[in-house]
Amino acid sequence: MNKDKLNYQCSYLKCILESLLLSMIYVSSLYVWNSQYTRDHPLTIKKRFLSVSFMLIFSPLYTWYFINDKTQVPFWYWLGLKWDGIFMSATSSLFLTCILFLGPLCLICCKNIQLKNIISIENIKSNLTDLIWLRNYVVAPISEEFTFRACIIPLLLQCFQPKTTIFICPIFFGAAHFNQWIERMHAGVPCLDAFIMSVFQFMYTTIFGAYSALLFISTGNVIGPIIAHKFCNHMGFPDFREMFQFQEPKRSCLLVLSLVGLILWCILIKYTTDPQIYYNQMNWTEMNQCNTINSSNNFEQKFL
Repeated sequence: MNKDKLNYQCSYLKCILESLLLSMIYVSSLYVWNSQYTRDHPLTIKKRFLSVSFMLIFSPLYTWYFINDKTQVPFWYWLGLKWDGIFMSATSSLFLTCILFLGPLCLICCKNIQLKNIISIENIKSNLTDLIWLRNYVVAPISEEFTFRACIIPLLLQCFQPKTTIFICPIFFGAAHFNQWIERMHAGVPCLDAFIMSVFQFMYTTIFGAYSALLFISTGNVIGPIIAHKFCNHMGFPDFREMFQFQEPKRSCLLVLSLVGLILWCILIKYTTDPQIYYNQMNWTEMNQCNTINSSNNFEQKFL
């Protein structure tokens, strides 16, 4: 094959544009209905369920079309759809995320929330018929992780190293949440306030996106990011103001436990993201076509 053609196929810009286009299609699919209701209205939610259902079919086809080497491994391995290591991926991702939220979890215990009420049959039945709950804890984690991790990361890994991909991929995910800036203004929030809220949301969704991308690349399975996404949606951003409302020594204990959780997470993430634990045989570096081409070009320039 012509060297110029290979360079074009694996250009860094091409990988980024392909990823950007897919993220734009995902966000656009939510607004194709032009609904006059708010995002929490049942009719809006139902229509958006149809949109993301379409994306669950379209996104893998899109990725398959733009992946250059379709023969090296089965395509569903690119997407993290495999049984090998699925249990370890799910449990370790949940455990690691719980460690990160150690302080907020202890805060819930201090508020005397009964666990039996959370996992009661009545509560489960109520949640399964609640469209907002289904959106936040079922549909959004699955559709977003499948598109922004399982389908976009393979596109980026064709040219970028895994470590670089971990920092590039979440930018698309964070930017995709900027659409809520307009939604907040339509709901009556002042423009500047809505913008500040969206910038803050962009920051923490981008940070989570990097964490989720690390889970996907390390485990080679999409279930880990989905579990982590669902858990983070349930917990929300830690409310440290609520911790300060407690009297001593509870207040100091909660703050210390939050710090301990963060430190433990930083230590454990090195050991819980070892690909061998999850039977992850995906060698992303070898599949990096641009590196192969660049190495070949360097060899030719040096010796030929």
